[in-house]
Amino acid sequence: MIRLGSAPARGAVGERKPRRDGEQPCPRVPEQSRGTGSAPGPGAPAPRSPRRLAGAAAGLGARVAVRLGEAPLTLVLLVGLWAVGAATGSLGRGPSGALLEQVGVGTPTLGAGRWWTPFTSLFWCSGTGAYVFTSLLLLLVAPAAERRLGPLRTLGVVVAGQLAGTLAGTGVVAAGAAFGEQWTASVVGQTAVGPGVGLFALAGVLGYRLTVLWRRRLHLLVVLVPLVMTLYVGHLQSVQRFSGALAGLAAGALLTRGRPHLRSHRSSHTETRVLVALCLVAAALGPLIASLYDNAAGPFNTFSEIYLSHRLSPDEVADFCAVSAHDCARAHAVERIFDTPARLMAALFPALLLVLAEGLRRGLRLAWRITVATELLWAAMLVWLFTESGTGSGGAFQYVVEALLLPLLTAGLLLATRKRFPLRLPRAVLGRLAAVLGGALVLAGAAYTGLGVLVAGQFEPGATFGGLVAGLPAQYLPPAYNDLLPDYPIAVGPFARILETYCGPAFWAVALGALLMVFRRPVVHVDAEDAARARTLLTEHGGGTLSFITTWDGNHYWFDEDGRAAVAYRVLNTVALTTGDPFGEPEARARAVAGFARYCDARGWTPCFYSVTPETRAAAGQLGWRSLQVAEDTVVALPGLAFTGRKWQDIRTALNKAGKQGITAEWWSYDEAPLALKEQIRAISEEWVSEKGLPEMGFTLGGLEELADPAVRLLVAVGEDRTVHGLTSWMPVYENGETVGWTLDFMRRRSEGFRGVTEFLIASAALGFKQEGARFLSLSGAPLARSEKEPPTGLQKTLDWLGRALEPVYGFRSLLAFKAKFQPEYRPMYMAYPDPAALPSITRAIGKAYLPHLTPAQGVRLMRKLSA
Repeated sequence: MIRLGSAPARGAVGERKPRRDGEQPCPRVPEQSRGTGSAPGPGAPAPRSPRRLAGAAAGLGARVAVRLGEAPLTLVLLVGLWAVGAATGSLGRGPSGALLEQVGVGTPTLGAGRWWTPFTSLFWCSGTGAYVFTSLLLLLVAPAAERRLGPLRTLGVVVAGQLAGTLAGTGVVAAGAAFGEQWTASVVGQTAVGPGVGLFALAGVLGYRLTVLWRRRLHLLVVLVPLVMTLYVGHLQSVQRFSGALAGLAAGALLTRGRPHLRSHRSSHTETRVLVALCLVAAALGPLIASLYDNAAGPFNTFSEIYLSHRLSPDEVADFCAVSAHDCARAHAVERIFDTPARLMAALFPALLLVLAEGLRRGLRLAWRITVATELLWAAMLVWLFTESGTGSGGAFQYVVEALLLPLLTAGLLLATRKRFPLRLPRAVLGRLAAVLGGALVLAGAAYTGLGVLVAGQFEPGATFGGLVAGLPAQYLPPAYNDLLPDYPIAVGPFARILETYCGPAFWAVALGALLMVFRRPVVHVDAEDAARARTLLTEHGGGTLSFITTWDGNHYWFDEDGRAAVAYRVLNTVALTTGDPFGEPEARARAVAGFARYCDARGWTPCFYSVTPETRAAAGQLGWRSLQVAEDTVVALPGLAFTGRKWQDIRTALNKAGKQGITAEWWSYDEAPLALKEQIRAISEEWVSEKGLPEMGFTLGGLEELADPAVRLLVAVGEDRTVHGLTSWMPVYENGETVGWTLDFMRRRSEGFRGVTEFLIASAALGFKQEGARFLSLSGAPLARSEKEPPTGLQKTLDWLGRALEPVYGFRSLLAFKAKFQPEYRPMYMAYPDPAALPSITRAIGKAYLPHLTPAQGVRLMRKLSA
């Protein structure tokens, strides 16, 4: 139950402990089934028997042993920590009181002149749980640090971080207590031990030596873990660990200052969502972690029962019984909940936050709205509790302000990142979700009230329908909210207790399960039926080399009267911008240009066919439209392909080097790829995005989200140690129901990986597709880049200038020059438009399509690069 009448007791002297405690033989290309568009079978792992699983576990253990053998400092620190603990009898409950006074660090020991304690605190932990946690942290951080920093630097960082963190943390607590801050005053007398302070500092420094993706994730965890412990547990050691983490981050920033590859840029939308979701997970787990500690004293723990209900103590039960017999019965009813399955209701709000974190990770607007509403509701409840209690003392007000920080900061973070959560669920899905939630709510309520009336005598006092309706909120809320609710009948009989035990949990099991299923289901087009119809038309009849991008999210579809051809488009600032050529039956594609133009005219839109072939350009020209070359497709014929002769020297070199270095090309479907491969792919992509300092482009350029289509095939360059050096994705090109070619879309390589990996991957893909019988391979078009065979018009000269200006940022011309290594046929791609006066709005629409999430700061950065 939530009570504000008196401030909770906080902290005692001493650290509290948890209760629990690449002409040469070309690389082998796996055999694939032709025309399916799916990843071949050999790329996917076969089901494993128990014996194989045991062998895999043994292999994993052997690899861990090898890693540890390469990290001698880690082994020395680990063995030394446990040896010292065993020799002094400290493994169970930490150092004895007398030893703690000599080796522990805190205000009491530093005040007594024991200046060595910041260093000696390295060699002990406060108990069995702390020894296990510290050992795991050491094994996770130290081996990687030894490889990247070296043993001596690693040791130096640990020691320096321990000294800085313990001194800074102790100083913060002492200063807060001197100013009368109640939380710090309650822990100022504690003394702490443990090398976790130095290890968190080491993790902060190590993050600067990792890729962008993992640097961000590690740094976030380095801050979040000790911060959550500080805010909820609140012990001195938590403050010292947080101070050590900040010291490590600051030291790492100073040591790597001036290195261009370590400049901080905005993260991608996907990674931002992951980071925000991690913050919400931390807010959900904080109260659960605090519940493992005796007498947690953190400032956010004051009103922790709003998030996690606790069993009433005997004294609290006695207090309620002293008020009235009915209050006594309610207290015993709440106490009884913790002896039944209904005790799961105590962790309802942490469970809700974890489900919402999954929705945020996927960028869903619905999850964002629910989370913001929940946080604001909790903030309002805290204020109401304070005002209702009638307690106006400064101490109680301080507790409320401290507790308000968490929901308000979380809501502020969500509001600041709201544009990163644009994905909306289809109305049909929302309707089904509402029906499930509403139905579960009504059924649970009807069961409680309807069946309760039938056993009215098993309630005290005797239950009426109105009284049971008044008791419904108590069934749907955690136990701690019981005393905030009006009186209701208390279950005393067996069947009444079954209703009281299961009605609320049943509703929330359905509600959380339904939310999780909806959040985890892929977000499809707004009009899924049109999307499926367009995909069928594309698969049966085909289109251009880029027509597969019409299946991506964000497109709307226009179909001709006979349903024989379609156009994918998006409307931006009254401009209907198409995604490539019309697709469908070949005879109907040219007519579709005029049909789509009439469709747009009827709605007041300006049509613009973008990245289209000469055939579409000619059809638009018959309407009196103008055209402009905006890109150049590069197509490699496969039937006679052979990497022989001087012009293929670079490709042969890449294939040779890959073979010598043990790098192979593996076909995968993204969704079926092992988690370790997918995590590396995400990390490589995030690094590429971050190095640009500008958002990843979209529209005709795919990203990570487009890899998930099962028709897209992924070719990954993997080393002998399963390190991903680079990857390419390939989209099918259809004709008469068959796959006749493949188009390159996604292309990334690891910055410190095999240098010729892209040439190796494209060459391997070409050989594989040739073996399957494909006619051609398209290396796709590079925007704002062309071979300049045609004399440019005035406007074309402007676009050529823009392509040169953007070259340092996105490298389109370098990309076109790179593709020349594969001796392709160059095919111009055009933009066709009806009215030159509409070019300014068309230009804005194209820019918004490619960079829909460009922020003002990124726009300024882009202009600076253009002016430079």
